[in-house]
Amino acid sequence: MAAESANQLVSTVILLGSAVVAVPLFKRLGLGSVLGYLAAGLIIGPFGLGLFQDPQAILHTAELGVVMFLFVIGLEMKPAHLWHLRHQILGLGTFQVVLSAVVLTLIGIAFGFAWQIAFVASAGFVLTSTAIVMQVLGERHELSMPRGQKMVSILLFEDLLIVPLLASLAFIAPESAANQSSTPIWQQIGIATLSLVALIVAGLWLLNPLFKILAKSKAREVMTAAALLVVLGSALLMEMGGLSMAMGAFVAGVLLSESSFRHQLEADIEPFRGLLLGLFFLGVGMALDLKVVAENWQLILSALAVMMTVKSLCIYFVARTLKSPHGEAIDRAVLMSQGGEFAFVLFSAAVNYGVIDSTVNANMTAVVVLSMALTPITIIILKFFTRNGVLHLDGIDSLETGEHELHGNVLIIGFGRVGQIASQAPIAYGAEISIIDNNPEVIRSAKKYGFKIYFGDGTRTDILRNAGAHKADCVMICVNDPKACLQIVENVRHLCPNVKIIARAIDRQHELALVKAEADYHVRETFEAAVLMGNKAIEVLGADSDEIQEISAEIHRADHERFALEMAGKEFEGRDLLLKNVSKNPSSH
Repeated sequence: MAAESANQLVSTVILLGSAVVAVPLFKRLGLGSVLGYLAAGLIIGPFGLGLFQDPQAILHTAELGVVMFLFVIGLEMKPAHLWHLRHQILGLGTFQVVLSAVVLTLIGIAFGFAWQIAFVASAGFVLTSTAIVMQVLGERHELSMPRGQKMVSILLFEDLLIVPLLASLAFIAPESAANQSSTPIWQQIGIATLSLVALIVAGLWLLNPLFKILAKSKAREVMTAAALLVVLGSALLMEMGGLSMAMGAFVAGVLLSESSFRHQLEADIEPFRGLLLGLFFLGVGMALDLKVVAENWQLILSALAVMMTVKSLCIYFVARTLKSPHGEAIDRAVLMSQGGEFAFVLFSAAVNYGVIDSTVNANMTAVVVLSMALTPITIIILKFFTRNGVLHLDGIDSLETGEHELHGNVLIIGFGRVGQIASQAPIAYGAEISIIDNNPEVIRSAKKYGFKIYFGDGTRTDILRNAGAHKADCVMICVNDPKACLQIVENVRHLCPNVKIIARAIDRQHELALVKAEADYHVRETFEAAVLMGNKAIEVLGADSDEIQEISAEIHRADHERFALEMAGKEFEGRDLLLKNVSKNPSSH
């Protein structure tokens, strides 16, 4: 017993250690966390160092990460909002899935495969990886944006689709295998429906009263246990009904989306979601059978290239047909070009029904895993080409071609939350402003409010020249990327030495770097807001307006002194500088 516990502890340490090493390394290389998990899983798996021999067991457990992810997404989807997306879920989802499945099936038949095998392989591959797409959308903060909502709608439809696909296996299976199932189809559908109804009833009339009772106990760990119980219980109920566990968790999340406990539930689930989702990607990396790939590499690589290319083309065609911009259509086609975790479920069931054999299952599993591993790489390639202006931007004026040259006396680079606020004073003063940004969504959103923004990467000198930096009186750099901001300052100073540069600093170290790059003015984005909060605090303690103004002035002076010392490379005593000439004490009031 002790030896078994020790082995389990060693396995846990290896899993955590591989993730802790690989993910930061891959993110530092710009390859993303997903590829880091996949690579780590491949290295420690049965076809790498052999530290784990049963990746399917890990995948089965780690699937709970996907389940929890869908629960968190459900918490953000109020029923009214979900109803608003019904046309995207049913219309867009159906169009994309059906077109991709039909085209891939026909290609499989054309290559000489039986139609049953071609159908199962194609149907499995069109089920996109919910885990990968959601992870990428979350990292890009696009889950709530229109383009992200469309992809979420398609993923929800695909989660629902796994049920009829599994049911269809009984109809296309050989007669001997189909007769092995003792449960009639109508009975399976009835059980699934009852499971869904039971979950909805519990969500509407039981969950909120339960959390109200638990909240009164003021036991935080019990609330966390209850949150896990809701997620895992809803997933188990759906699985018992033959439905998707992830769909059960999503429904539970939607039912709790208007609850006053929503934010607490999300905070309780988040740590488990992140760990289990990472474990899922580790399991996918382990599941890549390098022996199968080596033996059938020509077939697998050919199938991988054809399936990813055809699926991407179908997704792009559907997006453009339904009036999505070119850039958005390409982004969706690349991000959703892989197979997903539900393909493993479908292929396994197809083997049990005798529709495909174990060799086809192994080959198709390898194709799906490789497609999932390639997705982070294709996203990086897309990002590179997008950044370099290769993709056409529908409805957006770009400075890439040099057809435009701006003439504003104030040039604003970056029109996010800081740029939007910073632009208001020059506009009110009557200045002629020019604005550039490299995010098409920001440009389209601002266009609705009457702002004319041009697409362009401010780190490039040719874009700065087309933007009229050399003719401006001042350049305001409001981008959120410290490295990009610093590079823009250096390029502007080199291109037009006499222009005044006002730069947004992320923190003190960034501010020091901006001074060395010869920015004329630098504003640390959190400093003034933090000083204002401190002023409110001493106002609550009883300070009058003169005292508040005096202390505020002293804080600014002390900050300037510290900054000057840091510029000179000298150390300072923080409290001595901060408290110099400040003798006010709250206890004296």
